[in-house]
Amino acid sequence: MKNIRNFCIIAHIDHGKSTLADRLLQTTNTISEREMQDQVLDDMDLEREKGITIKSHAIQIDYTYKGEKYILNLIDTPGHVDFSYEVSRALAACEGALLLVDATQGIQAQTISNLYLALENNLEIIPVINKIDMDGAMIPEVKDQIFDLIGCKEEEILLASGKSGIGIEEILAAIIERIPAPKGDPGAPLQALIFDSVFNSFRGIIVYYRIFNGAIKKGDKIKFLSTGNEYEADEVGILKLGMSPREEVRCGDVGYIITGIKNAKEIKVGDTITTVENPTDSRIEGFEEVKPMVFAGIFPVSTDDFEELRDCMEKLQLNDASLTFELETSQALGFGFRCGFLGLLHMEIIQERLEREFNQTVITTVPNVSFIAYTSKGERVDVHNPASLPDPSKTASIEEPFIKAQIITNAEYIGNIMNLCIGKRGTLIHQGYITTTRVELTFEMPLTEIVFDFYDKLKSQTRGYASFDYQPIGFRESDIVKMDILLNGDKVDALSALIHRSRAQDFGRRLCEKLKELLPRQQFQIAIQAAIGAKIIARENISAMRKDVTAKCYGGDISRKRKLLEKQKEGKKRMRQIGNVEVPQEAFLAVLKLDD
Repeated sequence: MKNIRNFCIIAHIDHGKSTLADRLLQTTNTISEREMQDQVLDDMDLEREKGITIKSHAIQIDYTYKGEKYILNLIDTPGHVDFSYEVSRALAACEGALLLVDATQGIQAQTISNLYLALENNLEIIPVINKIDMDGAMIPEVKDQIFDLIGCKEEEILLASGKSGIGIEEILAAIIERIPAPKGDPGAPLQALIFDSVFNSFRGIIVYYRIFNGAIKKGDKIKFLSTGNEYEADEVGILKLGMSPREEVRCGDVGYIITGIKNAKEIKVGDTITTVENPTDSRIEGFEEVKPMVFAGIFPVSTDDFEELRDCMEKLQLNDASLTFELETSQALGFGFRCGFLGLLHMEIIQERLEREFNQTVITTVPNVSFIAYTSKGERVDVHNPASLPDPSKTASIEEPFIKAQIITNAEYIGNIMNLCIGKRGTLIHQGYITTTRVELTFEMPLTEIVFDFYDKLKSQTRGYASFDYQPIGFRESDIVKMDILLNGDKVDALSALIHRSRAQDFGRRLCEKLKELLPRQQFQIAIQAAIGAKIIARENISAMRKDVTAKCYGGDISRKRKLLEKQKEGKKRMRQIGNVEVPQEAFLAVLKLDD
């Protein structure tokens, strides 16, 4: 065990984690030249296209240092705030972390929040300045920022370039010398923490774990503590680029196990694995339950596909433990799921993965956050979608979630950010200079306001120089109303939204205008209205397509034409009563892109 090191790489998005992981694998000959490609650990097409890491990836490296053989278990983590749950799980399986900082950009918001996550887990931190060979590298300034942040010595900061391979040997030496070996008792009962799992249609569910005590052998009878289910270990092994079977995985190691489980509900990330013969009496404290931030409905395009969609959601949840869902019904869309996501990017990724990995085309409703409503009798109601909001006449108060937003940017953009955040009902709590040119701004603001377009606007207002991170800070009372969209007097529940009263009129007007562009014209006039209760706050009309019934009249008396027009008018009236308006898929997505 003294020659095992478990470490992960943490950083802000785009600071070069995956590229550095590529170089570590290449330098140690873990991957042959034939298998080598950029972002080699990012095995999803989506990750390559977007250039971001979505899933944490574990891989074992064999390395000889000063004549001794070492096993290094590397976990590459995502950098985006929406996938911080992935990071927290990777940290629970490690003893140390490489804290990567981009030499051209310096410390950013997610660097700080990931560092705090690592410190909470008592990890040994190795600071690394990456991209030192780039033209805009500011090495002395970034070193000063790291001193202020973690108070280390100058010689402890490593300089590297993931692209050109500078400093990789020094990083490997630091991992071995500075990160402690795993502690644990190889002779004790088996205790292993599940930190990830994935569904394979041929082998069933493959579980990834880190062993804290004991060992696991092929053929052992094992037990999951939270469900109490028992299985036989058909195959155990370690994670190279693929899975590499072994007869035994020992204490301190990271590995996988296949037991032939097909039901997704039987595996819980954060659960403890032990053996049936010699069970442990205590579970490992894993991670706290994930708290979704954004809720949206996901519905199959055809109601016949509902059962298939349920299976796909369960398989996807295995691989993404931060996804939560429950059943929901909608008048407009039938049966579906109310899903909880960690943010809008997370929601977009889930939708993409459903389409690519499971061939499921789905309709996603307007995302919203969860509110707490108190009725006049004092009962508390958790509101995850507009339909579950109690009757306004019986509601005493509504509370909405607030967040503490941390924005790090160049001093010249302070004015733009102030305007943006105060326009989103934010209040400035703290403003401080990290260096002479970089400012840290802290705001308290409602989560509702940042769900839609805040991140995009922040990037455009600061030319991409601002970084953003947030933590929830609880619920506060607000003047929240439910805004309905009516088509010819009928409510479309999938387009309803919960919104602050001061925003409702403007939002309703823009939404009606957008729907007017997107809904196809009919033979009768369509009225699009936005309403709060019985009060209409915005309206647009889609005029009817009119057949020219008087074309056949050539000259003659006007009464002939009038008779034909009156007949047409009666027909349209009848058609309007029985006609229904089909709402295309784009209309549901329009709400997300109102500012475009």
